[in-house]
Order: sequence, then C-alpha cells, then structure tokens
Amino acid sequence: MKTEDTPSAEKATIESRRGDRRKKSVPVAVERRSGKDRRSKEEIGERRRQVDPTTCEKEYSEEELAFMRAMDLYKRNNRRPFPTWSEVLEVLRSLGYRKTEPATALPGIPVSVKRQA
Repeated sequence: MKTEDTPSAEKATIESRRGDRRKKSVPVAVERRSGKDRRSKEEIGERRRQVDPTTCEKEYSEEELAFMRAMDLYKRNNRRPFPTWSEVLEVLRSLGYRKTEPATALPGIPVSVKRQA
C-alpha cells in the first residue's frame, strides 16, 4: 500500500508513532524524580516497623513466640509457605504439646451451640 493511498487519519497515527513522546515538554503536577518529596529509607523502615497489620501490635508471650519461630523454621526448611493443618499439628507436637484434658468450648463460639461429634 502506497503512502498516497493511506487515509489522512491513518497518516497522522503513523506519524505520531514515529515521534518520541518523551521529547515533549509537558508540565506535571508533582515532579517525582527530583527526590525532594521522597522519604529516606530510614523513615520508611521505621514506619513499617511501627505498624504491622498482621500482628496488630500485639505483645506476644514467650509460648506464642516459640510457636511462631518453630512454624517459620518448619516452613523454611521444608519449603512449605502454606503448611497443612496436619503439618501444624506436627510442629505443635514437636514442641511438646499433647492433649491431656478433655476438650473445652472453642474461643469465640457461644456455649449454647452444641458440638457435633
């Protein structure tokens, strides 16, 4: 197809593709590349340390910390980012937990709800 046969709309499109859009001087609302408005790495790291949405800033007991460390170690060594409940139970048993008393009501579930066996 020759250039003479191309409609004017297509010509404009082809010509605009040839030009480099980055050469245009278009004003922007905020210059982000200057780094003036950016926070330092220390500020970002500090902010992230202060607010942890997964833990909600909870103070963990030694028992909870030991379990979390054991789970983390298990997941890393076995390359299991999402262990099954059976694997979680294995980790608990490896920490020495055993069932010694009869089951009680689950936390957060009203006592009036009967358990199905």
